[in-house]
Amino acid sequence: MYTVTENDLIGSERDIQGVGFTSLRYLLQKDNMGFSLHKTIIPQGGPYFWHYKNHLEACFCISGIGELTDLRTGKVYPIKPNTTYVLNDNDPHTFKAITDVVLVSVFNPPVKGNEIHKEDGSY
Repeated sequence: MYTVTENDLIGSERDIQGVGFTSLRYLLQKDNMGFSLHKTIIPQGGPYFWHYKNHLEACFCISGIGELTDLRTGKVYPIKPNTTYVLNDNDPHTFKAITDVVLVSVFNPPVKGNEIHKEDGSY
């Protein structure tokens, strides 16, 4: 049993800056939990194209307002506090942050560590 605080992560190898996001990675593959757990901060802007070809992801919105667009169907989902969105089929999508957005993100399989989005949107 142990705890991890945000202060433990800021400025560490688990504080990842990418185009359109900051990811504080509380749990990674090496933590042996079977998933990774992130605090994802998306500053106002976008839309950003992301496509996790090797991971499933679920995100719980803590704060902010955004729009998630399913690029296969064109459907736009409003994202606001207490909304969870689920990318359960390696869904290509865009995310537009209307205001700064804070999410709790869970990835399966777990992220290894310093992955950032490639040009094709994947890790």
